[in-house]
Amino acid sequence: MSEPTAVPAGAHDERSWPLWEVFVRGKRGLAHTHVGSLHAPDAEMALRNGRDVYTRRQEGVSIWVVRADDITASSPDEKDSFFDPAADKIYRHPSFYDVPEDVEYL
Repeated sequence: MSEPTAVPAGAHDERSWPLWEVFVRGKRGLAHTHVGSLHAPDAEMALRNGRDVYTRRQEGVSIWVVRADDITASSPDEKDSFFDPAADKIYRHPSFYDVPEDVEYL
């Protein structure tokens, strides 16, 4: 069995870097889409690494990075109880206006 190697003083252990979620917007007018995760010491490095890893062929126009610890999400198991109250709020449904034909991505 090999001994774990010690990290030299002043160096950073990549395993201790926070996890970042990466979102890329493919074209103007489209929403950002989650494309993956990566570890980085700070937001700037996460942004650069996200660009290098997830937009290699220049397919993105914008990148967001968010620390995974800062994301709060609902559970799929609670779907019915969490989203049921929205059914009685018909004013939230886009059925009261006509969308012009020249509007894209809606």
